[in-house]
Amino acid sequence: MENGNKMKPFWTLSVEQIAEELQTNLQQGLTEEQYQKHLRQYGPNQLPGKKGRTPLSIFLSQFQEFIVWVLAAAALVSGFLGEWVDTGAILAIIVLNAVLGFVQEYRAEKSLAALKKLSSPVSRVIRGGQHQNAVSTDLVPGDLVELEAGDRIPADSRLVWTTSNFSTQEASLTGESAPVTKITTPLEKEDCPLADRANMVFLGTSAVSGKARAIICQTGQQTELGNIAGMLQAIEEDRTPLQRRLEEFGKWIVYVCFVLVGIIFVLNLLRGGKIIDVFLTSVSLAVAAIPEGLPAVVTVALALGMQRMLKRHVLIRKLPAVETLGCATVICSDKTGTLTRNEMTVQAVFANGSLFDVTGIGYQPQGEFKLNQTTVNPDSYPELKKTLLCGVLCNGAQLVEKDGCFAILGDPTEGSLLTAAAKVNLWKKQQE
Repeated sequence: MENGNKMKPFWTLSVEQIAEELQTNLQQGLTEEQYQKHLRQYGPNQLPGKKGRTPLSIFLSQFQEFIVWVLAAAALVSGFLGEWVDTGAILAIIVLNAVLGFVQEYRAEKSLAALKKLSSPVSRVIRGGQHQNAVSTDLVPGDLVELEAGDRIPADSRLVWTTSNFSTQEASLTGESAPVTKITTPLEKEDCPLADRANMVFLGTSAVSGKARAIICQTGQQTELGNIAGMLQAIEEDRTPLQRRLEEFGKWIVYVCFVLVGIIFVLNLLRGGKIIDVFLTSVSLAVAAIPEGLPAVVTVALALGMQRMLKRHVLIRKLPAVETLGCATVICSDKTGTLTRNEMTVQAVFANGSLFDVTGIGYQPQGEFKLNQTTVNPDSYPELKKTLLCGVLCNGAQLVEKDGCFAILGDPTEGSLLTAAAKVNLWKKQQE
């Protein structure tokens, strides 16, 4: 939604002023008629993005390298000279190179498409006075959404009311790893920095504690995350160092071959050879000098690198990107929270005068409790289990499991307490 000169920034307005501007009700939400009108006016709540590549475009892109063009020219010349074995070998290498690249990149495209489907969360919205679940892409400015710990913020929104402990994790936008406590009162500064807009919540962030109700102000490309996505779309793709070197290498091969053909052609003429025979001999030597297997070798090496990265849960869209990772020598960052996994882990528990060390990392409930470097049975230490039980009962986070992997919905610190308790078989769902 454009607010430019038409109205003040949302964080400086009261919720009543915003509701009037967006033609909504702070208790009932939008009516169905108003919702349909806003949907036509603002469009779906989706970030800008380039259309996915078709299988044909992926396959044709494998033939854009200069060295591949050189090989194709060599195949044509070999065919002209009647060297059908060489022609078939060169064409087979070109096709193999294209097939290998196509398979790897097509798999990456399919994986990215699957990830996009998984990234369409459902939000709790109030429309016409009725609470209902709606896909976040269907939300519009003026919708009222209910938020609680663990929810992903579906769009840039102004808070209507919150509990006293409502906070959000905004590291993806601001780089600050600490949760931000939210308020509902209007702010005075119109040029307030993003990190200081305490009465707003933003797309791409998540609620870590408490509950709140918010009125959606901006969706899709008009959100703060949408502005970042728009800038990323404007970036022109550059060729990788390996692609530039291969192109330079291919050009040098062409130059050298032309020079050799010229020298051999002139020398054989001076020796009295026939022009047609001299020409065919020179061209044959030039074709033989071209390294037909180079593109296939490079593609196989990059494909193997992509497979190794995939085992480390790194999804690479294009084969040459594997090589750019190897060329990185310096990574510049001003916030540790943007590089770490943002996971908290309990490493020690003090109970009844004893300090127990805890093994294990992340949110996998796997680890041991040690006292004086000796593994102990937690059941033999009731004070330890009572301490962990307090951390479970006074906790607003949730430890969830999917396909054998555990994750936290809510504050990372509270999540680490749940994980530590789960290591002694104390689960929050069993206590509720």
